[in-house]
Amino acid sequence: MNDVGNMSFWDHLDVLRGVLLRSIVVIVAVALVAFCFKDELFAVVLAPCRADFVSYRMLGLPTFSLHLMNTGLTEQLMMHIKVAIYAGLFVSSPYWLYQLFGFISPALYQQERRFAVRIVGSGYAMFIIGTLLCYFLIFPLTLRFLGTYQVSTTVDNMLTLRSYVDTMITLMISIGIVFQLPVVCWLLGRMGLINRDMMSRYRRHAIVVILIVAAVITPTTDVFTLVIVSLPIWILYEISRLVV
Repeated sequence: MNDVGNMSFWDHLDVLRGVLLRSIVVIVAVALVAFCFKDELFAVVLAPCRADFVSYRMLGLPTFSLHLMNTGLTEQLMMHIKVAIYAGLFVSSPYWLYQLFGFISPALYQQERRFAVRIVGSGYAMFIIGTLLCYFLIFPLTLRFLGTYQVSTTVDNMLTLRSYVDTMITLMISIGIVFQLPVVCWLLGRMGLINRDMMSRYRRHAIVVILIVAAVITPTTDVFTLVIVSLPIWILYEISRLVV
């Protein structure tokens, strides 16, 4: 890549193919390791189901009981594979992001490269913060509320493993993406498209948009989850206003 100026279009494709192949190999390898360590993997995934989960103890919430069920012959195996793949993508993300950035960076000037490092690094850090916040706070509170809510004592909640895993993954990815808001606003501010006064003037409009976005990314339709998801996004908006 040091002689990038003399490379043809097909040479660039060969380099990109190598980057993609190395990234896929690492993702698959990490996913296989996660698949083999099934007990440890699902101890983390299913931790919010337990009454002694760290977030419940820190918040001093009363104990509760929640049991998951399986309704399909192959569902547990497919959920095992699905969770292992997502674990491989998540754990190996520093490597394949570094590989992709290494492919793009030779086309950038030195100043542009420093700027891109700040953008990518900040975006990745905010994504990790968002997923951790979802795992330790947003998803557990949502699970606890919806999993124990009953219209009558004669109706028991029987949650499926697929519903649990799909809701967790959807929420974590969605919150991670939403946490890019400060980075995006900072970038738009540097481009002169927005400023702090504009964000303050349209705060009420932003709250409406936040509620709409929260309703779209929330896999459930209850008001409790909508509020739990909307609150961090509103805090992010206020942080973004200060950053801009």
